[in-house]
Amino acid sequence: MRGAPSRLAAIAALLMAAAPLRADDPGPRPPNVIVILVDDLGWKDLSCQGSTFHRTPHIDRLAAAGTRFTQAYAACPVCSPTRAALLSGQAPARLHLTDWIAGHEVPDAPLRIPAWTKQLPLEVVTLAERLRGAGYATASIGKWHLGGDGFGPEAQGFDVNRGGTARGQPPRYFSPYSIPTLADGPAGEYLTDREAAEAVAFIEAHRDRPFFLYLPHHAVHTPLEAKADVEARLVAAGATPDREARRGRPIGGDAGAGQINATYAAMVEGVDDAVGRIVDALERLSLRDTTAIVFTSDNGGLLPITDNRPLRAGKGSAYDGGVRVPLIVSWPGVSVAGTTSDEPAITPDITATILALTGAGAEPGQPLDGTSLAPALAGGKLDRHAIHWHYPHYHPGGATPFSAIRSGDWRLVRFYESGRDELYNLREDPGERVDRARTDPSRAAGLARDLEAWLAESGAQMPAPNPARNPADATVPE
Repeated sequence: MRGAPSRLAAIAALLMAAAPLRADDPGPRPPNVIVILVDDLGWKDLSCQGSTFHRTPHIDRLAAAGTRFTQAYAACPVCSPTRAALLSGQAPARLHLTDWIAGHEVPDAPLRIPAWTKQLPLEVVTLAERLRGAGYATASIGKWHLGGDGFGPEAQGFDVNRGGTARGQPPRYFSPYSIPTLADGPAGEYLTDREAAEAVAFIEAHRDRPFFLYLPHHAVHTPLEAKADVEARLVAAGATPDREARRGRPIGGDAGAGQINATYAAMVEGVDDAVGRIVDALERLSLRDTTAIVFTSDNGGLLPITDNRPLRAGKGSAYDGGVRVPLIVSWPGVSVAGTTSDEPAITPDITATILALTGAGAEPGQPLDGTSLAPALAGGKLDRHAIHWHYPHYHPGGATPFSAIRSGDWRLVRFYESGRDELYNLREDPGERVDRARTDPSRAAGLARDLEAWLAESGAQMPAPNPARNPADATVPE
């Protein structure tokens, strides 16, 4: 990209300006940071990502104001590990938090899953703790799902918790919510609207100091519930109500009938409206030019509710449809408006980027698995060989225990039940249909060695043969 060297020089100057200041030298105010994490939002669920069905004008404008990553990934094909990776900057494998909490039990599976961690450990210093230590006001508004009593947002660096509990989904999307950390609103108030209102209130209350707003929306996770008028408008325009849209499409498949679900589309629109309200508030308060906004998802889109094609499969799968997600970074003075980057990026990179560009810095002595995206935001390349995944679990979305590595255009997936490695060229074959492991054995072997070295370095827990398995009546999710 022309102009990238000068942009990189500007970022270097910004990093120097963001370095920790002396107590007697307040210096310039560091940037505000907002991270919007949408639950189960698929890679192609935004119009700026190629959807011709979902309407997302506010998110599209956010992309036009920054950099959209076309090869972005969640740290895991399910939610809790990705959330832990975002707040810690560490891979789920290193944290030993590798499944959604509390996970699936498959007693007759061929492999026994390891004794994994079911909360974000308190000894891990989080992004919120680092930013609060640098003078930021901090808030978590929305879904938490990283542990119950004693492991909630308040124990992990957040001054404010609105809606975060141990639960992985809300009881309902309309008030009364029955969420103990969120007071009920007027009868019929919509949860996504309420989360946006809480976010705006936090921004207004902290306009005069740097703030970190973590907004992990409960949407678009099930239960599928949307505003009746929005859903009715979509049905009138030709979309299909949820019950009919999902009929006959088994969870775990990788085909689809297209994005046709009116209920889900209305929920996506609700998230888009929330983004619009937050950006409008920043502009009204003259804070937009000093506020970085990151928008992403925690895993691939859930089948059969959405359609991730041409990617293979969806949430809970080892394939790209399970982990490829939208990622938009609008960072004034750093990102180039209206640009895209095809650099592979993964969840802990968000953490590394924020720690670097705010000057908060990583916790000394604590591993940081992410790489700052600042060079890519300037149109450059990232100095990294590969990104990795490790999921030693079973999931109804199709996953059996696996690990994976992506390096350049190539992705290798190792399945532990069979010991089989599959190799795909994602540029030529984004749907992962043609396994190249047998036709390109040297490349497969090299990536396998790299994957094994990463698993060893990160201390990954491995599945083991299941001595309790009765092969005669085993029922493993397909």
